[in-house]
Amino acid sequence: MKLLKFVLAALATLGFTSATAQTMEPVPDRAAGDGEGPYETLIISGATMIEGSGAPPMGPVDIVVEGNRIAAIHGGGAPADVRARADRIVDASGMTVMPGFVDTHGHNGDPSKAAQPSYGYKLWLAHGVTSVRGVSFYFGPGQPDLTDTQRSRNNTIAAPRLFPYAVFGDKWGRDYPATPAAAREWVRWAKAQGFWGIKFFNNLSPEMLAATLDEAEKQGLGTVAHLAQPGVQRVNAAKAVELGMDGITHFYGHFESLLDDNALPTYPKGYNYYDEQSRFGWVARLADQVVEPGSEEWDAYIDHLVESGVTLSPTFNIYSASRDVMAAKNRDWHARYTLPSLMDFYAPSATNHGSYYKDWSTEDEVAWRKFYRYWFDLTKEFHRRGGRVTAGSDPGYIYQTWGFAYIGELEMLREAGLQPLEVIRAATVAGAEEIYQARGETPPMGTIQVGKLADLVIVPGNPLDNLKLLYGTGHTKLNYETGEIEQVGGVRWTIKDGIVYDAPALLESVAAMVEAQRAN
Repeated sequence: MKLLKFVLAALATLGFTSATAQTMEPVPDRAAGDGEGPYETLIISGATMIEGSGAPPMGPVDIVVEGNRIAAIHGGGAPADVRARADRIVDASGMTVMPGFVDTHGHNGDPSKAAQPSYGYKLWLAHGVTSVRGVSFYFGPGQPDLTDTQRSRNNTIAAPRLFPYAVFGDKWGRDYPATPAAAREWVRWAKAQGFWGIKFFNNLSPEMLAATLDEAEKQGLGTVAHLAQPGVQRVNAAKAVELGMDGITHFYGHFESLLDDNALPTYPKGYNYYDEQSRFGWVARLADQVVEPGSEEWDAYIDHLVESGVTLSPTFNIYSASRDVMAAKNRDWHARYTLPSLMDFYAPSATNHGSYYKDWSTEDEVAWRKFYRYWFDLTKEFHRRGGRVTAGSDPGYIYQTWGFAYIGELEMLREAGLQPLEVIRAATVAGAEEIYQARGETPPMGTIQVGKLADLVIVPGNPLDNLKLLYGTGHTKLNYETGEIEQVGGVRWTIKDGIVYDAPALLESVAAMVEAQRAN
């Protein structure tokens, strides 16, 4: 119980609730209508291919899948004998095929918001997300991170490929590690259990963090940090990467590494970290305390990040409501696809994490818009100099619903200055490489290549021209020939492990969950 109390207290200081007091519903076995295949031979025919590495679109192509692997790619079309033996041919004429998307920042574990995990899993799949790194999927011991991972690997549930990380010190049901030796023991335990990496919330001393990161590297576990304000005076982003942190998520730690006049941030009178209105209202004003973008100190910090080999997963979308909260709570998808319990959680609250709009003002939104300009500039310049940027959505908070939030992140990477092909690379091979890097392995997915896993997303139209085509609700467009307003786009098929998922059908099953909850 000492561990559980410590973890719950630590997460509470960061604003996270735990699912340990309530039980998540078990994920049902994959139903007959949830995906078809894998097939002995499947052909995706006639699509334009964006293969993920940054190469330009090419097509039409026929992609031949045997079982769960890409067996051949034929420009112009597969030979007649290959087509003749196909068990299924997906006609993707006029569509774009890309590698399945990788979400590097997933959660799925709060029964007060969405008690059935398949709600999030199906929304991810419906938006082309075939791999998710959970940081963590569930907080607290006894949660199904590992069983969900195995069931997804076996394709007995309708879910993306899952890569579970554990929050440092969580899960094992023993006292929280208090010494470097105990920290190393916890890391070895996490590895033996089957976790792929460690999420840090910046509650360790530099000495403890150094020992933990050293052991994680020895064990081949990935590491990523949310460098929260309570610990950033000891470990900011500059210090974390010096100690060997693999990845930095969100914005935390960057601005504290770039302070202009002071060694520590200057907090306003009456500031209280536990009051999220205070916490998030103030953090945008941190932009007023840092050196100017393009200055010598700014450039030196970006060079430091690039040279360290760290990966940035900014999760721009999760704080985007701070720029315009009224727009965020009225997104197109909420009425049909966001659970009433989620909308209740998102509403202004004194207790729910991220529900901090209790007195949100024009001045707060203007401050956040300036903050984003600095954050965008840092990310773009890091990327331009060779740093790896990945796409993570952190769904389930602040009006950001699974799947839709991920496409919102792609749009915001574009807003930050990445070109469309660079956005797709961030969403595919870059995320795959981040997940597999600690193991020293070439990822088996992330690009469309012979021998790679058959993880693919197929969408009508060309998302390089308009990323909005990827939203499950589609894109509103005038048909100039008929004069009618139409909804176009939306992922048509998501293929994971050679299994073909009908994306609109997945969305319909989610809509049914929403209606069922609304009726109760």
